Amino acid sequence: MPAARLDFMKLQHGCEHYRRRCKLRAPCCNKVFSCRHCHNEYTTRLNNPKEMHKMVREDVRQVVCTICNTEQPVNQICVNCGVKMGEYFCEICKLFDDDTSKQQFHCNDCGICRLYGRENFYHCDKCGCCYANETCDPHLCGELDEICMPWMPRVSF
Repeated sequence: MPAARLDFMKLQHGCEHYRRRCKLRAPCCNKVFSCRHCHNEYTTRLNNPKEMHKMVREDVRQVVCTICNTEQPVNQICVNCGVKMGEYFCEICKLFDDDTSKQQFHCNDCGICRLYGRENFYHCDKCGCCYANETCDPHLCGELDEICMPWMPRVSF
């Protein structure tokens, strides 16, 4: 696939939350939205509280290419026109984004995508969260109420 086709109209589509060349079919209500944030903003404005709900991005199974309007299973490359629907693509989180300056990465331990580059974070296995390398401060591990100092080796007694 020629790079020009893959990058066709890159950064020219999307919403205020993400630049991407696809929309998501929300599995919860079967409607198409630019992203889960747009979906959630829409549903919180509904008059009937019973209709209010949030979209779980990991449950998305279908996307719609904004270049050729083809609905298809979640994939980075459109099966019809061959455009890359997001320069960054996470199949687990169903996240597409053309703006890679955010330095997105998926943390397998957290199970989510994060921003600002994998090399700038460490994952604390004790509390199950990522922290910035630059802080390297002790942190209070979740419900454990213990101070975690990840830079210090663990000593077993």
